[in-house]
Amino acid sequence: MTDSIHIPLDSDTKTQIITGDSARRAAKWFNYGNLIALAIPFPLGIFWAGMSMLIYGLNKHHPNPKVGYYTQRAAYRFYGVVGSLIPFGLFFPAHLMYYLIFWAIAAAIILPWSIYDLYLINHDIWENSTVEEPPTFSETE
Repeated sequence: MTDSIHIPLDSDTKTQIITGDSARRAAKWFNYGNLIALAIPFPLGIFWAGMSMLIYGLNKHHPNPKVGYYTQRAAYRFYGVVGSLIPFGLFFPAHLMYYLIFWAIAAAIILPWSIYDLYLINHDIWENSTVEEPPTFSETE
């Protein structure tokens, strides 16, 4: 299974093709992570809070701008809802019920929008992207 194909166009320029299927899969990552983190909030929700930063950093500046767009939408939802736990959770009593209520509200916000985003991603038109490889150190001299 290859996600990208390396095709040299001529001796001076090398171009890498990012397939549309690869870009579609990359655009889905953040939404899948949101769904998994909501399904099993402890411990996967905690791990996703850290892992999501890596996924965001990798996909926000993807050569296909649609990947960055869908990743940013999913990230805004996740960080907005989970980030609101800090100011609201500060005043929660030491009872598990309040955190379960917050989890249910977070699921009610994130779950339908993530599913809707996955629907949009699957029905969007994904075309191949090309990226020129930067010159190596020996080629710059």
